[in-house]
Formats: sequence, structure tokens, C-alpha cells
Amino acid sequence: MDERDVRLLKAIADLGTGSPERLHEETGIPVSTIHYRLNNLREAGVIENDLYDFDHEALGLGVTVIVEVLADYEGPYEEFADELLAVEGVTEAFFTMGETDFVVLARLSSSETVERLISDFEAIPQVERTNSTFTIATLRDESRAPATYDVETLIDELTE
Repeated sequence: MDERDVRLLKAIADLGTGSPERLHEETGIPVSTIHYRLNNLREAGVIENDLYDFDHEALGLGVTVIVEVLADYEGPYEEFADELLAVEGVTEAFFTMGETDFVVLARLSSSETVERLISDFEAIPQVERTNSTFTIATLRDESRAPATYDVETLIDELTE
């Protein structure tokens, strides 16, 4: 990756679009160059897909719950994690170090569905305990990490 790639990725994160015309307006990089670089970034796996982001609140999935899962499982963590990921409403899951084995984020339709979520987790035999936290307000919900950085920091850290 070079500085132009980083500038493109930052613009995509800031604008929420991969439109070559919008990216040209934001970066000044020629549209033909943008097409070429976006294709290269896709081939390299840096850009995974063309997503339409959702407003979870407007969609009706505005209750966010963060669940710490302590488990006693044998074998690779990925096999156990598949059971956590199968619980409806789980949108993100992380294998962690420390006392907590997994941290799971779920988007739910109402506070009543939290009981169902926790029951589903606790029905998994290897789950020893859960610790759940209701979020009161979403302060940032950014799926594109470059949007949280200054472009110069990204260039310093990501370019060769």
C-alpha cells in the first residue's frame, strides 16, 4: 500500500461510499486511477465487499448488549465459537485473553429479547457464566476503522 491507497481508504471510510466520482472529489485522484486501485485493493483482500450500512435503531434492532462469556471447552476455540455465533442477534464476537474467554455484541429488538439471548448462551453446555451489559447510548458505531484516524497517521503507519 502506498499513500494514494491510504487516502482512498480513508475517503471511503469518511464518505461511506466507494463511488469513484465521490472519491475523486474528496481526494483529487483521477477516476481511472481510483478504479485501478480499488480493484487492486479488492484483489489484495483489503476491500472485502460493497456494503450498505444499516441504522440499527431505525431498523428496529436498537438494543445493544455486550456479553462476556466464560467457558470451559476442549479443542480449538473456533469450534466452540461457532456455537456462540449461532445464537440469533450476535453481530460481533471476539476471542479474548484474561478471565473472559469471549466478548459478544448482540443487536436486539427489545429488552425482552435479552432474556432469550442469555438463555441461548447458557444453554450451551460449555458456558460457565455470562456477564451482560446493556448499552444506554451508542457513542460511536463505526465499522470502517480508518474513519477514526487522521489521514497522516494512517499514512505513517500503513505505507511502506
